[in-house]
Amino acid sequence: MELMSGAIQTHVLAVYIFLIIMIFNFYSVISVKDFIKLAKRLKFMTPLYHFSNAVIMYTGAIVAFYATTFSFTIGLMIPASIFLLVIEIKRYKKMRVIKSDDVKLQEEFLVYAKKIYTIEIMVLIAVYIISKVF
Repeated sequence: MELMSGAIQTHVLAVYIFLIIMIFNFYSVISVKDFIKLAKRLKFMTPLYHFSNAVIMYTGAIVAFYATTFSFTIGLMIPASIFLLVIEIKRYKKMRVIKSDDVKLQEEFLVYAKKIYTIEIMVLIAVYIISKVF
């Protein structure tokens, strides 16, 4: 039973870290005015984002297989993790092709990134609330 308790604690801690990373990235998009500085910051944070998402998926798999029952919550968490992975990859791909002198694309990216991070935070909070209810 200790293994299950440790996996659940690690899973919940990883979710909190994941949320902190999302909020930090959203704050960076809002507050950093220099696009090059923002791009460097987001490029640094992207591996941390994906690592924390991977930890969530791995510990979630351990907890799910240990529980041996497939619930609605588990069925919701799997596509949510994949969705967050894919949407962040799309954000990164859009960011990395923007040149330093292309101001219009930079402005469009800022709007896009704000939407992406808002969606990501809302998805994570919604899944967390649903997991507490069910």
